[in-house]
Amino acid sequence: MTLVIALICAVISTLIWYFNPDRKKLKLSVLCFEFWGASLMWLVDAVFEFAELKEEFFTQSADAVVNDALLGLCVAVLGVVVYLIVLLISDPNGVVKQLFSKKDNE
Repeated sequence: MTLVIALICAVISTLIWYFNPDRKKLKLSVLCFEFWGASLMWLVDAVFEFAELKEEFFTQSADAVVNDALLGLCVAVLGVVVYLIVLLISDPNGVVKQLFSKKDNE
């Protein structure tokens, strides 16, 4: 389930990157690299887990599926938070700089 969630996030972020003309300014490639990297990591994990478990890989308990889904959602949220931190630090529109300069002038 973590692989599926990471792949969905990767495809969505890639589509946003592809269709957004401000992709370089907004550093959308960071978001794409995060989710494609996570997808690759969980793909390798799934291959090794399948090699170990064989047919049992496809018969997971409901608890395991829910735990994997929660882990995938937590990582998706963490990826977005990291992207937002990168975006705030780079401040492409100067919003944060403007906010602090207004406080200094008052």
